[in-house]
Amino acid sequence: MLVLSRQRDERIVIGDDVEVVVVDIRGDKVRLGIVAPNTVSVHRKEIYEAIRRENQDASGLQGDVTRFNGVTPGSEAIRRLAQRQQGHGDSRREIA
Repeated sequence: MLVLSRQRDERIVIGDDVEVVVVDIRGDKVRLGIVAPNTVSVHRKEIYEAIRRENQDASGLQGDVTRFNGVTPGSEAIRRLAQRQQGHGDSRREIA
């Protein structure tokens, strides 16, 4: 794991298309903004796990599943949860 220190308004670039910016720091909470194309799925960990469980349940899989099984960019579960969280976006979006 790469660990980086950043201050408010500083950014981290991931690949060519993703930027993470420190929006705010309040006590023990850090707000991050993420700029990414619509083709990149961005979710909070608990939402990602819910999507994975929903896809696993829908596919009827049993037993040990690797961490990415059942989650695909075109997944209906991803689309529904993303719409609930973000609404409709442009080809690039900012997620706070």
